[in-house]
Parts: sequence; C-alpha cells; structure tokens
Amino acid sequence: MELNADFSRRVIVHSDRIDWQPSPMKGVDRRMLDRIGDEVARATTIVRYAPGSNFSAHTHTGGEEFIVLEGVFQDEHGDYPAGTYVRNPPTTSHTPRSDEGCIIFVKLWQFDLSDRTQFRKDMAAELGAMVDGVATATLHADDREVVTFHRLDAGATLTYKAPGGTEMLVIDGSVTGGGEVLEKNAWLRLPDGDELAATAGTTGASLWIKTGHLRHATVAGQ
Repeated sequence: MELNADFSRRVIVHSDRIDWQPSPMKGVDRRMLDRIGDEVARATTIVRYAPGSNFSAHTHTGGEEFIVLEGVFQDEHGDYPAGTYVRNPPTTSHTPRSDEGCIIFVKLWQFDLSDRTQFRKDMAAELGAMVDGVATATLHADDREVVTFHRLDAGATLTYKAPGGTEMLVIDGSVTGGGEVLEKNAWLRLPDGDELAATAGTTGASLWIKTGHLRHATVAGQ
C-alpha cells in the first residue's frame, strides 16, 4: 500500500474529516496519513484505542515514536497521559493498551536502525519562555532530524525553513498557512525547500513539528 508516498509533494490531511478504519486488533482503529507497506510499513497514523482495548506484544524493528493526543495510553512500562511524547527506538518492545481509551499520533519505521535513545517527555513541561508569542521546546535532535513542540498565542506566527522537509501536526487550536486553515489534528508535510509559515487563530495553537527526516525516508524492512 502507498499513501502520500511522494515526499517531493506538499500534503495536507484534515484527519478529523476522514473515517476511522479498523486495524487487525479489535477495538483499535486508525486514520492513515502516509504509508509505504502493508501491516509492516513506514507509516504515519492517528490511532484510537477503545476503552479496555489492547494490541499484541511486539518489537519495534524499525522504531516507533508517538504523541498521546487524548486519554491515557498504557503498556507494561507505565501510563502515558495526553501531552506525552515517546520515542521507542529499534529493538524495544511492549504490549500497548488503554483502560479508559485514548488517541495517539504514531510514526513507525522512521528511525536510524542504530538509534537506541529511548525516552518519554511531558511536552508542555519542556516549553521555554514566550518570544514574540511563541514558546518552543526541543524534544529531540540528532544528525537526522529535529523534533519540537510549540505553543502559539492568538495571532502569533511561526516560520520554518529547514533542510530535509518539514512535518507538522496541530495538537490543539488552529493555524492558517498557505491560505488554508488547519484545525485540531490536521497534518501537514512539506518537501525539502518549502517554507512553513503558520499563524495561530483566535484561540492560539499547539504544534508538533519534525524537520530534516524526509531525506532519510526508506521502506520498512529495508
């Protein structure tokens, strides 16, 4: 399966406007944003766990990173409330579940296969001071990519032009960019060379952004 697999093109997905699709596990549904592969895939997805649902134990051969958007995600290593950012590098394993239900944004098979850096962070707790209406937290940075979290006051503008492409998820609020309004759970991917300019709406916005990674895009298992 290929979905939004051309990384040289600008892509916007208003994920809250598309239907949930069932995964192989009962009670776990998903909205696919990009994908190269079948059930083992390089994939970016929003996943919903129904209350009491779980996923089979598995090892992250190609790594996994995720943000808890709503509810509490759980595994044998702990509870992860909304606002938590997690990196599980290649060779890590767990058995996901959610007692009360949750929604997560998850990226699979997008790690350097030699990466062994594992952590969880409360994104809001990492934020620095407001500068021109924008507070920023660097969640992760290495030679391949930079991952950041931003909180924007109403009307504030955030600009980015990073080599290797840019990806953005609107966690809450809304932003306007390129003449289009992106609301909660909207996802934007820009190719190498494109500039991001996002202006927050009347309630402000919280944004997750990753840059640099698209130049390293590979197919799962390769």
